[in-house]
Amino acid sequence: MARCSGIRADGGRCRAQAIRSSEYCVNHHPDYEDARRRRNSKGGKRGGRGRPQAELGDIKRRLSDLADDVLEERVDKGVAAVASQILNVYLRAVSVELSVREQLELVERLEALEGAVEQDKGGRQWGA
Repeated sequence: MARCSGIRADGGRCRAQAIRSSEYCVNHHPDYEDARRRRNSKGGKRGGRGRPQAELGDIKRRLSDLADDVLEERVDKGVAAVASQILNVYLRAVSVELSVREQLELVERLEALEGAVEQDKGGRQWGA
């Protein structure tokens, strides 16, 4: 099969395989622009406040600071225990949010691929 004729963000040529009877892969094909835009707007991998990866780093820093404060006797151990429990719940929520975002992105990518396969087969349904 032929390689995609699309151009990557860094200016290089895309290395993915083109969809059959097309010169573009799923990520560069003009017919899938709306799906790409929706997927990219989710923002899972982009900057911005509230991003799970940034929140994980913040939680780690706070837990480390809390541990230092306990060891230096600046914070009562009981208060620190409650604070660490709260941060643990927060950490779990961020982890669940990250998992949900990843699953949604995978579903959207799978739907785009299924659409490409259906279009490639002339609109035939799976197993037909």
